[in-house]
Amino acid sequence: MRSEARTNTHGQYLRGGKAMQRITITIDDDLMAALDRMIEIKGYQNRSEALRDLARTGLQQASLEEGQMEACVGVLSYTYDHSARDLSKKLTNTHHDHHNISVASMHVHLDHDRCLEVSILKGKTDDVRHFADHVKAERHVTHGTLAVLPL
Repeated sequence: MRSEARTNTHGQYLRGGKAMQRITITIDDDLMAALDRMIEIKGYQNRSEALRDLARTGLQQASLEEGQMEACVGVLSYTYDHSARDLSKKLTNTHHDHHNISVASMHVHLDHDRCLEVSILKGKTDDVRHFADHVKAERHVTHGTLAVLPL
């Protein structure tokens, strides 16, 4: 459902009660075609929303790289060999020891030997990264990825 666009008494463009700035950019034909393909594939309603999402993602990444993001939510996903001696117990203890960061987990049995764990982490960005790095560095944790979102 599309919200109606209006202007306020200052001539600012409003959408959903939020002031928006109208800008003009120049993009070469190949980049525009690629952007339009992405818009179609992802189902954006318009180019503006797609560009806003791309800008937010780029700004978030820059904040992460510059260490400016204080608090975050992280999604840590990793696979491991559950038959490795004491690994499951060690991972569980790590989560319990950091209950202030590790707020939820989902466990999936992939096959006879491998498990997938998806953990929701919340806290200071440095603490979340440190926790994730510690888990991913465990012997027999085979793959690990941390996705970080700003709070």
